[in-house]
Amino acid sequence: MRVINDLLNIMTSAIVVLDHNLHITYMNQSAEVLLGQSVQRSLKHPFLQLVKGDAFAEQLQLARGLREPHVIRECAVDLIGLENITVDCIVTPLLDADEGELLLELWRVDRQLRIVREKQLLTQQQAIHEMIRGIAHEIKNPLGGLRGAAQLLESELPDPALKEYTQIIITEADRLKRLVNNMLGPRQIPNMEWVNIHEVLEHVRHLVSSDSTNQVQFELDYDPSIPDVMIDRGQLIQVCLNIVNNAVRATHYKGTVWLRTRVIRQFTIRQERHRLVLKVEIGDDGEGISEHLRDKLFLPMVSGYADGTGLGLSIAQSIMRQYGGVIHHESEPGNTWFSILIPYSYGKEKALCPKT
Repeated sequence: MRVINDLLNIMTSAIVVLDHNLHITYMNQSAEVLLGQSVQRSLKHPFLQLVKGDAFAEQLQLARGLREPHVIRECAVDLIGLENITVDCIVTPLLDADEGELLLELWRVDRQLRIVREKQLLTQQQAIHEMIRGIAHEIKNPLGGLRGAAQLLESELPDPALKEYTQIIITEADRLKRLVNNMLGPRQIPNMEWVNIHEVLEHVRHLVSSDSTNQVQFELDYDPSIPDVMIDRGQLIQVCLNIVNNAVRATHYKGTVWLRTRVIRQFTIRQERHRLVLKVEIGDDGEGISEHLRDKLFLPMVSGYADGTGLGLSIAQSIMRQYGGVIHHESEPGNTWFSILIPYSYGKEKALCPKT
């Protein structure tokens, strides 16, 4: 029996045995880690009080009723006192045991799903961005000719009053050129320096708060131990300012915006694992992101506002891509969060702050 217990404890999947009342009678060490509960505290405890989720509970009852192995895929559950996670689970009735006993084998899959979705999203964004870059370059060429022809025409016009029309052509050509340049994203070489994220966030907060019509309340949750990050300060300000402005706008300039900073360890971004990652979270209690926009929010020319260009978040994501980072978002009415994730590395160099 001890050998079997030792084998179960070295398994990476979480093993839980439930009695006919769905109370826990056994857990291996991986299950303790997954559930955040010790064996001593969990024995004889109702499993569905530790792992909550209506869909999961229904599937568990179904498996017990069928008396045959049952697979539960990508089911969202709430862990008591911990975070929401997504799990795969194989439910196996123990035929040789008392009626109703179940063996559960669980794997946490939300991290893998996030990595896969992130890869798909970034691949889609990059493909669309390259397509738009090609279209933008094709637009810039005739725009230059159009502006030049308008200037030549203006110099030949005998009536100064007619120059008003050529000026309209020149002004609109310049406006289209600026729009096209914005579509192309950041083009300058980054000016790399050690940047304090809290100084950047405070700068952004003061910029936004300087608008007299803005009545939004900021709530700050900064980790003062966070090291500086090697990045272009101007680009980081651009990213944070864009997201903060969107958050303020979502609250109709009178809600609450949260600014939070953390360092997370051993985190995977775009299939690369990083020892340390800076996480900047910007949240708001506004109206939330429309369901039809959530999967394409970072695509160029996509905006939730009639007067929006749809370039701000696309450019912000492009900037983060330069540093091996990414921007995530989660949204529901009254609770929207954008997470800016920047690895403490650039290229092959580890970029930990040298300051003491």
